[in-house]
Amino acid sequence: MNDELNDYADYRKIMVEEQLKTRRINNKNVLKAMLEVPRHKFVPTKYLDYAYQDSALPIEEGQTISQPYIVAKMIQALKPEEDDKILEIGTGSGYATAVLSRISRQVYTIERHEVLAAQAQARYKELDYENIEIKIDDGTKGWQDKAPFDKILVSAGAPAIPEPLPSQLKLGGLLVIPVGKEKQLQKLIRLTKSSKNNYKIEELESVRFVQLIGEKGWTH
Repeated sequence: MNDELNDYADYRKIMVEEQLKTRRINNKNVLKAMLEVPRHKFVPTKYLDYAYQDSALPIEEGQTISQPYIVAKMIQALKPEEDDKILEIGTGSGYATAVLSRISRQVYTIERHEVLAAQAQARYKELDYENIEIKIDDGTKGWQDKAPFDKILVSAGAPAIPEPLPSQLKLGGLLVIPVGKEKQLQKLIRLTKSSKNNYKIEELESVRFVQLIGEKGWTH
């Protein structure tokens, strides 16, 4: 496996230099993790040749793996640190979760599709990423049993911030989520929890994500 990962190392270097650093991705931990995690392990075999291109790619269950820049942009906005306990909503291929796991001590991730969750779990096992815990559930409800979290990343677009998520943050914690009333276009939002019931909201940029389906998100 190590030889195969090394074979793709040059592609990851080009990805980081040309797609990320040129677009103001400058967090050293994020760049290091993007260099380390083998994106080609997270895409369907038929798209292997496109694994390091600057584009989203289809995966099973009608979902996508986001383009490398968007993954890096969202994670940089989250400001992950080494001691953080992070929740990710919408595991998908498992790629963003994997990147987070190379930065922070523990990542919990929720996926509603059993097929995607099983595939992601198999990838983590193959890569020996042991600080990830995954479950199949409605991600819009968060993961109360594991709360509070230092950071929460939502990798799908919601019509509004799902109510349970801010309450599962520690004071000073950050939540990054695409939000928009239109299903195909959202604003990337960063929420900072300043006190129990007070939050600072920042709009970062326009993005396009698959829909966050669940009781507190889109219902169809």
